[in-house]
Order: sequence, then structure tokens, then C-alpha cells
Amino acid sequence: MSAGPGSDASDLAELEARLGHEFRDKTLLTAALTHPSLAGLKGGRGLGTYERLEFLGDRVLGLIVAEMLYRTFPQEDEGALARRFAELVRRESIARVSGAIGLGRHLRLAAGEAGSGGRDNPALLADAGEAVIAALYLDGGLDAARRFVEPAWRPLVAEEIKPPQDAKTALQEWAQGQGLALPAYALISTEGPAHEPRFEVEVRVEGHGKATGSGKSKRTAEQAAAAAMLTRIGAGGSRP
Repeated sequence: MSAGPGSDASDLAELEARLGHEFRDKTLLTAALTHPSLAGLKGGRGLGTYERLEFLGDRVLGLIVAEMLYRTFPQEDEGALARRFAELVRRESIARVSGAIGLGRHLRLAAGEAGSGGRDNPALLADAGEAVIAALYLDGGLDAARRFVEPAWRPLVAEEIKPPQDAKTALQEWAQGQGLALPAYALISTEGPAHEPRFEVEVRVEGHGKATGSGKSKRTAEQAAAAAMLTRIGAGGSRP
């Protein structure tokens, strides 16, 4: 088992300084840095990994980024804010922030994963980045997570002078560029009262399966579905 530098107390202290938070429960941070490849190795059974934490971190990050956008762009409508949001919480953006704080060198990886370049793998960096945000939240509450996320994501927010291209247009242009049929959207369900409905929409792209999204209108649900599909095909958009 090759846990790597992330297992060293001094390295954890260095990372805590970058995160702006000293953990009361160090096991939370250790788990956030631990790749699932360690869990099945001898001596690693039952070892906490980042899989559950990334689920929570995704939601915590989303809340903080949504609040940042709501405050930063008071004149923009829901659609424009949603496009910015999709760009900022996608895996590539999370991996970018994780790389900027040197998270890769702290990851706890099995020898095979480390040897194959796992510390620089954008997917691993994104997963661990979300897990670290969850660990901050669990150890210090929303304020601890916010103290890291807001300054780390502020440069990304500032880069987007105009809202990113809407997901439906981006998906259509991608499909056309690949010589595929146009994406096909279908309403799956409508829930909630008449004054506050919730729509769920499915989009299919030839040869790439389907993705779903939901929203307060069919239009926003279609945008969410398109963003999810863009993530699936690796062409941008929000994480589904």
C-alpha cells in the first residue's frame, strides 16, 4: 500500500493552511484524500475514502457558488445565473482549483494508481476536491467551507465577463460538429402544484445515450439536461 505524502502529519498541516481551517477531526481530511483503491488492500478494509464525502461536497459547493453568483450578478435572470453556475461547478473547474492548491500531492493512493499518474488525474482531483469541501463542512460548518470556496472560486467567477453559452446551444453545435442528428428532448414528468411546477426532461444524443435534468420550467429543465449530457460526453457543462 502506497498512501503517499498525504499520510504525513506535516503535509496535512500544510494543506490545512491552504484550506484556511485546522481540523478538529483529522480523520475527515484523511478520508477526503483517500482514493477507493486503498479500501480493498490488506490493512485497508473499512478505511474511509472520499466516495461518500464527494456526494456531500458536490451539494455544499453548489450552495456556496450559487450564493456567490446571486450576490455578484444582481441584474441577471435565472437562466444567465444557471449558465454561470454550470460552468463553475463542473468537474474541470473543481479539478482546476484542486490543482492550484496542490491537492494531488496529498492524495492517498494505491501504488498502481499513483504510478499511473493518479495525482495529476483531473477526475481524481475533482472527486477529492469535492470531498475536501465536505470535510470542511462537517468539521467546521458552512462557514469553514465558505472560507475556502469563495476565495478559491472568485478568480473563476471573474473570468466570465459574460454568461457562458447556454447548454442547449452548445450541445446542438457539438452534435452538428460530430455529424450527428440534433439532440432530442422529451418531457418525462411534471410534479408539484400548478403555481410551482417542477419539470423533468430527458435528452438523447445519437450514440451517447440519454441524460436528464429538472427545473421550474421546461426550458430550464432542458438546459439542465443538456448540461448533464455535455458532462457525459466530456464537452463541458454542469455535473449531472
